[in-house]
Formats: sequence, C-alpha cells, structure tokens
Amino acid sequence: MPESSLPEKDRADRVLVARGLFESRAAAQAAIAAGRVKVDGQTVRKASESISRDAQIEAEAAHPYVSRGGLKLEGALQATGLSVAGLRCLDVGQSTGGFTDCLLAHGAAQVIGVDVGHGQLHERLRADP
Repeated sequence: MPESSLPEKDRADRVLVARGLFESRAAAQAAIAAGRVKVDGQTVRKASESISRDAQIEAEAAHPYVSRGGLKLEGALQATGLSVAGLRCLDVGQSTGGFTDCLLAHGAAQVIGVDVGHGQLHERLRADP
C-alpha cells in the first residue's frame, strides 16, 4: 500500500509500535493502562483510541523490567528488606527474565537462569555478560 494511502489515524497501540516507542502492542497497551502515554499533552486512556500518526507523543514504559515478574520480585525485596547486592543468584523458571532483570538492577553480581523453554529470554538480557 503506498504511503499516501495510509490512514492518517490509527489505534494508539499500533502507532506507538510503528514509531518504535515500544517493541510490541502488548508493551504499548501496558504503558497506556498505566497512564504513561500522552498524545498532544493528553493522557491516552485506551489502546484502541484513534490517534494521528504524526501526533506529538510522550511515552514511558509501564515498568522498568523486561516483564512484570520483575515488579513482583521488587515488591518482595522491598517488603522483606532483603539486599541482593553482590550476590550470585539463581533464577529458576527464567522465561523472559523479569526476575533476572530485577536482581541485576538491585546489584546482583551474577544471575544464572534455568528454564525448560528455549529462546524466551529477552534480547537485552541475552546480550548482558
């Protein structure tokens, strides 16, 4: 389809991915649900909201980790006061790597991950030495 025939507006989640602000529609939808996306200064309330493809967009990730698992572990670390700084940790059931991401962000020296699945670990963590 030629560029000139593309619609001027599209769903907010699609525009966010097309503009490279999020890796997936699911990530864009999570940020919208968390109230972290503004279009032309107005908070977007629904992922299905129709927005202009050339609108001014301000967007932040819904959370700082590669998956929501990191938020769960962060809550546990805060609730218990446990420090993982400098520790070698084991992430059993690593999947996308939310726990691993959180552990590294909280200063773990090393995280070894184990999972029965293949190819699920987020690219950013795969590239981390």
